[in-house]
Amino acid sequence: MNDNKNKTIILVRVSTKEQEETGYSLPAQEKLLNEYAGKKSLTVAKIFSISESASGKKQRETFNEMMSFVKRNNIKIIICEKVDRLTRNFKDAVMIDEWLEQDDEREVHLVKDSLILHKNSRSQEKLNWGIRILFAKNYTDNLSEEVKKGQKEKVAQGWLPTVPPLGYKTVGEKGHKIHVIDEVKAPLVRKMFKLYSTGNYSLEKITNIMFADGLRSRSNKKLGKSTLHELLNNPFYFGKFIWNGKIYQGAHQALISEELFEKVQSILHKKGTPKYSKHNFFFKGLLTCSECGGTIAWEKKKGHWYGHCNKFKPCSQKAYYRSERIEEQLLTAVGKISPKSPKLIDWVIKALKQSHKEEIEYHTGIMGELESRLAKIKARLDKIYEDKLDEVISIEKYNQLKQQYEIEEAAILKAISKHKKANSRYLDYGVMVLEVTKNALDILKDPKKSPETKREYYKIIFSKLQMTGDLIDYRFNSAFKRIAEFSSKLEKIEQSEIKNLEPLILRLPKNKTGVLSPVCSAMLPGPDSNRRPIG
Repeated sequence: MNDNKNKTIILVRVSTKEQEETGYSLPAQEKLLNEYAGKKSLTVAKIFSISESASGKKQRETFNEMMSFVKRNNIKIIICEKVDRLTRNFKDAVMIDEWLEQDDEREVHLVKDSLILHKNSRSQEKLNWGIRILFAKNYTDNLSEEVKKGQKEKVAQGWLPTVPPLGYKTVGEKGHKIHVIDEVKAPLVRKMFKLYSTGNYSLEKITNIMFADGLRSRSNKKLGKSTLHELLNNPFYFGKFIWNGKIYQGAHQALISEELFEKVQSILHKKGTPKYSKHNFFFKGLLTCSECGGTIAWEKKKGHWYGHCNKFKPCSQKAYYRSERIEEQLLTAVGKISPKSPKLIDWVIKALKQSHKEEIEYHTGIMGELESRLAKIKARLDKIYEDKLDEVISIEKYNQLKQQYEIEEAAILKAISKHKKANSRYLDYGVMVLEVTKNALDILKDPKKSPETKREYYKIIFSKLQMTGDLIDYRFNSAFKRIAEFSSKLEKIEQSEIKNLEPLILRLPKNKTGVLSPVCSAMLPGPDSNRRPIG
């Protein structure tokens, strides 16, 4: 007697949360089918289970795994509750039919449908099987259609209809779920963006830093480089999201600014993004060769760092130069903006206040103009609404004008938002100039300060650093050039003449639209030339 003739496998499946809560749970199905197997004197070799949370791909994998198991172990009987629990597509149904046709002893028991299928089933039973498959397919198609309708409505309301990225969590009841900031992980995600925006860190290094700080994936694992790259590319963090290849404005709270996101993108997608290196010398990536424009590479030999041209193009600069000689010249340059007396700091503060006064006047004027334009647009929207109610214009004309005015309104609101952010950054800029002037030299001389901190300060102070042999050709960023000039004059003139000096005006550059350009700690206003070898 063939022992496999009495062996069976069981397949249980629920497709929705409602089914699981209304008597169709996986344990309930298992109990029913186990009792059925016992009555038929069948031995259950394995139970295959598909839950409502499984993806379509996972469901397919489970079904294929089940079919491979019954073939490999020569199982003769499959038990399932109903047709729509066994299969909901024609491809799987054909696979079941072929499996039955290959052996007279093979059977499929569909308990609640009171149907036992085998190779020699009557035509009426096969018709019953086929009709139920059609109904099952219709059910899944309808379910899919309802899901898509729900997702479309969700997107229209500004909500991502799926799991949000790291840094957010989902709250609310079914049908009313929204995404809010995760108070625990959000600060770490912000730090991740800010670190990468400096241009000083590779993806691999940031994965290590964030892991040490406690940022983990949802499965509590270290973030891989590909995952980190995906997160840094996700517009969800500044208030938008992508669905079916299109980008939408989200209703969720942004975690970072759009400016920070765009800065990260420019670094993430440009050629020569930071590569991982176990050596993190603070001159790395700062200096270029004055002859060919190639980046100066740094190598450590016998305890000392040496810089040399990396031969970006054919170049005659072949020698290696000690970093101490380069650092000595740069510190001499930074000394030109460092206060030798309280008078320099007093003058910088006075100049910043004067700059702020001018910026307020500019900002107030621009904002007044934008608010006036916005009021006119709103008045036009009110007017066409009344015209439509009075039937002065057609519905087609109303929709056309409404769309036109709403586009103009959105553009003005965006400009207002940019000016507000630029004004805030202007204040941050002034504070940063003062802090760098007061502290830069001490920080750059401190051996305990990290390479990243020192590199950031050099980027803030200088717009250009080039090497010709072992001489540095430098250019200050504009604000620090003015400070260096005043510091030089301060050493030569009498106190009575200080008040006659031209005040330092620190203006942010404006783009073609007149909007103040955003400024961050690593990128100051356009440079003024101050090119000469030091030392």
